[in-house]
Amino acid sequence: MLPLNTSTLASFGPTVTRPIYDRSRLRAGIVHFGVGNFHRVHQAIAIDACLHHPGHEDWAICGVGLTDGAAARTKADAYRRQDNLYTVTQLTSSMPKQTQVVGAMIDYLHAPADPEAVLARLADSATRIVSLTITEGGYNIDEASGAFRLDTPDIRHDLAGGPPRTVFGYIVAALARRRQAGLPPFTVMSCDNLPRNGDTSRLAVIGFARALDPGLADWIEANGAFPNSMVDRIAPQVPEDERRRITTGIGVDDFVAATCEPYTSWVVEDRFCAGRPQLELAGVVFSDEVPAYVAVKGRLSNAAHMLMCYPSLLMGARLVDEGMRYPDIPRLLHAFWERDVRRLVEPPAGYSTKDFTDKVIERFANPAIKDQLLRVAGDGASKIVVFHGKTIGQLLAGGGELDREAFLLACFARYLGGVDDQGVAFEIFEPRIGTADWQRLKGGDPLAVLDIEAFASLGLRRSSAFVAAYLKSLGALAEQGAAATLLQLLRSRH
Repeated sequence: MLPLNTSTLASFGPTVTRPIYDRSRLRAGIVHFGVGNFHRVHQAIAIDACLHHPGHEDWAICGVGLTDGAAARTKADAYRRQDNLYTVTQLTSSMPKQTQVVGAMIDYLHAPADPEAVLARLADSATRIVSLTITEGGYNIDEASGAFRLDTPDIRHDLAGGPPRTVFGYIVAALARRRQAGLPPFTVMSCDNLPRNGDTSRLAVIGFARALDPGLADWIEANGAFPNSMVDRIAPQVPEDERRRITTGIGVDDFVAATCEPYTSWVVEDRFCAGRPQLELAGVVFSDEVPAYVAVKGRLSNAAHMLMCYPSLLMGARLVDEGMRYPDIPRLLHAFWERDVRRLVEPPAGYSTKDFTDKVIERFANPAIKDQLLRVAGDGASKIVVFHGKTIGQLLAGGGELDREAFLLACFARYLGGVDDQGVAFEIFEPRIGTADWQRLKGGDPLAVLDIEAFASLGLRRSSAFVAAYLKSLGALAEQGAAATLLQLLRSRH
């Protein structure tokens, strides 16, 4: 296999699409925090498409990694050796694989190794957009009050001065430098799966800035921009054996290879304070109805992902398409859409939610993606609130059926035990569940999951109807397992 770097690009075969623009002429106008798989197969590909058009030479990407440790340093080294190039392979069940080399990222900074380099890049006049994929739970918003949390150790550290540790510490410190230098602020563009992700970014940035310097916060509010957006594409983790299989097949030795499904969607509000690339050239939709697109995607697609992943894991599946092969899992999703949530979601004008959910079934069932259920399930304490919280609230307020939402929470409680119904252990990832919550969960109270801090805003304990439905599902899961409990749930009618 050929190594992947600038000097080998011309040597790849016809099955690999290469960038044909001159990367030596590019300048980074975008700094992106969180260069994970999703960013690399979504926003970066859209920017890559723009770079093929004249006049976009100033819109390349500088990636920033915030986490430390061996894996983070290995990734930074791989980008350096590969001249920040990487491959993206689209995986489908009905078409040959399609691979492209993405050249949109021209620099990558590992923040713990050189925080000043990150601050300097952010403060540079060339930087006009700072984009984020820091996960749904990464915005440090208190669910109960809706305010930015100032009491976490890393935020307290950043407010005290010194090299930042958090994305908000970096952004606000750089904005302070720009203000002092007479430069305008950059646009902060969230690309995370959050309702009103731009408004959430604004809340976090200005909340941090106000604690540091009220005058700076006022300047950001008056001059900055935080567009809301909707992003959608499945980007599975790429285990080492899968990376080797894919790179061997394409003949390119890429140490940070990414994969994705063919489907992609990006809808953005056209609110940028320092200019933007012509993203329409990459199929990006600019719309004033972003919240409606977000509601459809989050409450119908992301919510369905969360609903199917926990029972599928408990039944023994480890990949999303394996879970979809249990006939009762698609039935569960259809019941959720038709009986619980579709009537509660107002789509954009002329938009068919039925067509959308039919596509969701097809996407989830694609066996070529090999999307890991544990990836979907991870950080469920945050994701369940984001994607199911509003639906649960509306069902509680309107006297709707609670069985499927209660089943979700009961399956989540069983998932936290880290063992499926066959006794096979799996690793869980729940960074938002703190020590006090874990002590509560291990205390023997069957309702403990409803009381964890992340779920406080849902008020589940206060609903006797929800508690009854939850205990019914939890008892059935313990007694007969997820498969039988799900079948029983689907047979019930209210």
